Amino acid sequence: MKGQEKGMKRLVPGIVTAVLLTFATAGVAQDKATKVAIINIQIAIAQTSDGQQAAKDIQAKFAPKQQELTKAQQEINALQDQLRNQEKTLSDDARNKLLKSIDDKTRMFNRNNEDATSEFQAAEQEAINEIGQKMMSVLGEYAQKNSYSVVLDVSSPQTPVLFAEPSIDITKDIIDLYNLTHAKPAASAAPAAPAATAPKPPAAPAAAAPAATP
Repeated sequence: MKGQEKGMKRLVPGIVTAVLLTFATAGVAQDKATKVAIINIQIAIAQTSDGQQAAKDIQAKFAPKQQELTKAQQEINALQDQLRNQEKTLSDDARNKLLKSIDDKTRMFNRNNEDATSEFQAAEQEAINEIGQKMMSVLGEYAQKNSYSVVLDVSSPQTPVLFAEPSIDITKDIIDLYNLTHAKPAASAAPAAPAATAPKPPAAPAAAAPAATP
């Protein structure tokens, strides 16, 4: 499917829509220094054990569709090669039939590819929303416990954070706390350690639609 380069790294609609997450209350003394932290919520969601498992599950679910689209693409490429190789020897009738076959298969491929992409994105967003809701609860409790007044999400390009000390980045802390809080019973004894970098995105089922044959 096209457009899946970013994997599970979208923002969570209705969950992390604000660029500023504030946990201060009206009763905070004015002379108290504001304690600020930053988090990359996209990476945090992707690198939780739930996020990595969801990515694997989605890949497995759409693997058959990927194979189907890849096969369809190969069939179209084979017909296009046939047209190029035999164009000078084909009769008008045979050439028109071949062109029609290429056009029909291309339209079908594009339609199936678009449907698969929509289904993939919906499944991905559903997983992100589910994990994001649980993460916001973890994040809120963590911020309150550690007296943070503000937590900035630096994964959003709309967040105007030009510099931040690495020491105030709580992304890994939230990942670890999420995994501990929401560990599955079978994995509670040894929760999976988060990857050092964001997990690789799910592979696209097929290449872009073939170019129209002149």
